[in-house]
Amino acid sequence: DKEAGGSDGPRETAPTSAYSSPARSLGDTGITPLSPSHIVNDTDSNVSEQQAFLVVVAIDFGTTSSGYAYSFTKEPECIHVMRRWEGGDPGVSNQKTPTTILLTPERKFHSFGYAARDFYHDLDPNEAKQWLYLEKFKMKLHTTGDLTMDTDLTAANGKKVKALEIFAYALQYFKEQALKELSDQAGSEFENSDVRWVITVPAIWKQPAKQFMRQAAYQAGLVSPENSEQLIIALEPEAASIYCRKLRLHQMIELSSKAAVNGYSGSDTVGAGFTQAKEHIRRNRQSRTFLVENVIGEIWSELEEGDKYVVVDSGGGTVDLTVHQIRLPEGHLKELYKATGGPYGSLGVDYEFEKLLYKIFGEDFIEQFKIKRPAAWVDLMIAFESRKRAAAPDRTNPLNITLPFSFIDYYKKFRGHSVEHALRKSNVDFVKWSSQGMLRMSPDAMNALFKPTIDSIIEHLRDLFQKPEVSTVKFLFLVGGFAEAPLLQQAVQAAFGDQCRIIIPQDVGLTILKGAVLFGLDPAVIKVRRSPLTYGVGVLNRYVEGKHPPEKLLVKDGTRWCTDVFDKFISADQSVALGELVKRSYTPAKPSQLVIVINIYSSEHDNVSFITDPGVKKCGTLRLDLTGTSGTAVPARREIQTLMQFGDTEIKATAIDIATSKSVKVGIDFLNY
Repeated sequence: DKEAGGSDGPRETAPTSAYSSPARSLGDTGITPLSPSHIVNDTDSNVSEQQAFLVVVAIDFGTTSSGYAYSFTKEPECIHVMRRWEGGDPGVSNQKTPTTILLTPERKFHSFGYAARDFYHDLDPNEAKQWLYLEKFKMKLHTTGDLTMDTDLTAANGKKVKALEIFAYALQYFKEQALKELSDQAGSEFENSDVRWVITVPAIWKQPAKQFMRQAAYQAGLVSPENSEQLIIALEPEAASIYCRKLRLHQMIELSSKAAVNGYSGSDTVGAGFTQAKEHIRRNRQSRTFLVENVIGEIWSELEEGDKYVVVDSGGGTVDLTVHQIRLPEGHLKELYKATGGPYGSLGVDYEFEKLLYKIFGEDFIEQFKIKRPAAWVDLMIAFESRKRAAAPDRTNPLNITLPFSFIDYYKKFRGHSVEHALRKSNVDFVKWSSQGMLRMSPDAMNALFKPTIDSIIEHLRDLFQKPEVSTVKFLFLVGGFAEAPLLQQAVQAAFGDQCRIIIPQDVGLTILKGAVLFGLDPAVIKVRRSPLTYGVGVLNRYVEGKHPPEKLLVKDGTRWCTDVFDKFISADQSVALGELVKRSYTPAKPSQLVIVINIYSSEHDNVSFITDPGVKKCGTLRLDLTGTSGTAVPARREIQTLMQFGDTEIKATAIDIATSKSVKVGIDFLNY
């Protein structure tokens, strides 16, 4: 059935053959648009039967730390944050646990979080080399260009493991912890089918990474692919935005000197306000239940229809910027500008610290030390983490970082001279050796480690504020774990304080988690998103001399067709309402066809003409069997309707043969093509 491609042999070897044309590769299965093509917005059709869940559990799977929170659908105003984790760190108090995972030498799941870290740390160094310890692995999903189900991660001992397995283990761990806690609360076994799960991901992640998270959840047994709507993949800044809308003034800190907030006068430094707020939180720390008042918060009472605000979600790995607009009366959100951001999370500060160590002790030594003494390296980074949190713009006294004994010892063996000698020799300013076995960093040295990351964030925000859609923003909400850093707060305030009001929720590290729970309770709150990609299908059009390139000409039974045409469903950055259906009608290119194949393609560019254009990727196939119409009169022009429905992070496509009502469905797939 290859006669279509036979006539022009040489084209088969052309580089474009990777994008095979629907007409050539599949013989007679092509389609051509039925004019006029139309878009229907059936917004009513998305009122699907809501399954009754008893509880919503949201998992914030972060780069540096993770956690979960839940709320019973009967009392949605109470959000419970997970129980205390065993083994917290000094100087780091929070409800989340480090995103670290430990596998046994046989690659079986052993532990997660503090437990994983402490166990790994207590292993004998020779034994530790056999165990697989992973941390900060979420960034791999952002940085891998060609993510698949087989993408690998590298453990601390240099061994490779499948990313999908690690993510599934982590999600399974959260599932078990959450169900256990819910069962203890309810006094009886809690069924997974009673839970609606929400997992948060950065908005700037590409589609494959978002789909990867869902696959991992299927593998972890959170939900089954048949009940896919039991799991919502929420975007982190959207979740934060939903939570910020509920805030009352006493639940946030305003970083501006314009007016007294909470009775602090503007002359108080940011720091002082923050300390008082922290005190307030510490007093309430015993309670893990947060009441979300069922009102639109005071902040919103100042917002009018059409007002815009920016949510800056700065976490461990990435910074996500999202611009939302308020739609009254219900206060629905509309995304105004597609999410932007980049890998400018607090990990950037850790990376600068590593570069500083390279400078003092030599890159060869540090890289060797990481592999030979992985647990001690983890210790050193923990020590750095707690000092990193003590950095502040007005700090004057030095920050001391304890060097693990095995670092000092191993360095002497490796170089033949002492750590102290290395520090003197390196003449790195601002870093001294203290006799108690510590690195002594001046505040300037610490601030310098923050600078590249903070500069990137500010620059990114500057670019965003240049955009016409963003010029009249009223508020900027700073959320995410890195938003706790006074240095970042000060930089944002200095750069944008005169353009908009800058607001930080008090328990800023938990903002996303709580917003994700609220989203799970009412997924309809987000009404309009921007499509991150352009979607379309490959079709045949009648060949027009002079308009179509000659190499696309295909002659079939006397009809001249132009092949590989990209027929657009929706453009990148176009507004899409959640649940919106886009319909197109096609007809088989040849009346006698027995099957049609509709290939769906995506691209990051708006102006796509052909499926062979650079950057166009195939992401779905619909095969429709046209047989079985014998005896019924088939209309001369047979209509095949194709629908695309835009869901949370998923898109479903359907093709219907109008003559026979046969239909096929497919989920758009970015990992397996």
